[in-house]
Amino acid sequence: MWLIAPINHRWEQHMYSNIEFASEGATLQGRHYHSAGNARPTVIMAHGTSATITMAIDRYAEAIFEAGFDVLLYDHRNFGLSGGEPRQEINPWVQARGYRDAVAFLRESLQADRVALWGDSYAGGLVLVAGALIEDVSAVVAQIPSCGATWPQGPTEGTAFDTLRDLFESADVRGEPADVAGPMPVVSLDQINAPSLLAPPQAFRWFLEYGGRHGSGWENKATRVIPKTPVPCSPLIAAPHLNMPVLMMNGRNDEMFHCNPELQNAVFDRIAGPKEKVIIDGGHFGLLWEDSPNFLKAINTQIEFLKRVL
Repeated sequence: MWLIAPINHRWEQHMYSNIEFASEGATLQGRHYHSAGNARPTVIMAHGTSATITMAIDRYAEAIFEAGFDVLLYDHRNFGLSGGEPRQEINPWVQARGYRDAVAFLRESLQADRVALWGDSYAGGLVLVAGALIEDVSAVVAQIPSCGATWPQGPTEGTAFDTLRDLFESADVRGEPADVAGPMPVVSLDQINAPSLLAPPQAFRWFLEYGGRHGSGWENKATRVIPKTPVPCSPLIAAPHLNMPVLMMNGRNDEMFHCNPELQNAVFDRIAGPKEKVIIDGGHFGLLWEDSPNFLKAINTQIEFLKRVL
């Protein structure tokens, strides 16, 4: 088994270059971890609901880089370092298109060849959609993916994927006022008087720890937009068109409402290509506490997978 060592943060400033690329009329910003030699396979990484690139995901990026891969790590549109208005607005179609534009940037500006998509939580569900819609993705890592709370409304088979592709490529997905929830706190301990987007106390503890660190760029507020579309931005529709190797890493007894294990399993069963599923202890956030046993198991498993398939 590949075992990572603790990251030597004295060298962190030499690991990456700051990068930016265009997406949906905004400039997205992040880090490009890259070697000075020949081009290596690149893992494109983005975080889950409202989280930014310094909230544990940078530790994943560092470990993956040190294991022999380049990494493009960025903040979603409207969050953290990235531009875009309205600030703190989450739209699944817009965030999925961010992955598309990150791939295009890598291929056009940095001449990247093999590209893998990596997403955590909400973005873990999005990479299971984007991976099926972006040409020539070499692998997908979906970490504790949000696949939905309930079975999606509307068609999920037949021509549903063609509709999904059309929406992804060119549809107006800004949504109407009735499609908007918020602004509201991302986390809160008082769900009676101050309900939040993410209700479990485990979410409150993790976000306050990592988002509360100096320079994180995280804000405890968000607006969620789910446009009314003929089909939803759902991994259930995309899964049969995922022909590349996929690693799905689920949290045992995941406390998050939108990580329904029944739907996660249904998505996994539908994936067409080579696939692996790993269950990690610690619920939803166990593997996001850096250097914990669950973190180490998760990143070691992901590195082993990436080395095999890339």
